[in-house]
Amino acid sequence: MEKKKVELFTKENYLWMGIGIAIILLGFLLMSGGKSPDPKVFDEKEVYSFRRITIAPLLIMAGLMVEVYAIMKRPKA
Repeated sequence: MEKKKVELFTKENYLWMGIGIAIILLGFLLMSGGKSPDPKVFDEKEVYSFRRITIAPLLIMAGLMVEVYAIMKRPKA
């Protein structure tokens, strides 16, 4: 008897995984930064900006959802 080799992930799954990783990395990049020229001065607008508090976490969550989709997606028969 010859067993047929079954691939767990296809090329399409890996493509979706790459897209998910790129979205997560973009979220982390948007969250980083904000170095103050003077460490003794606290700039509330820089730390609590809309980009860091809202957009970046939403992108990270979206990237994680894309990763779950990429893992759960079944290959076409």
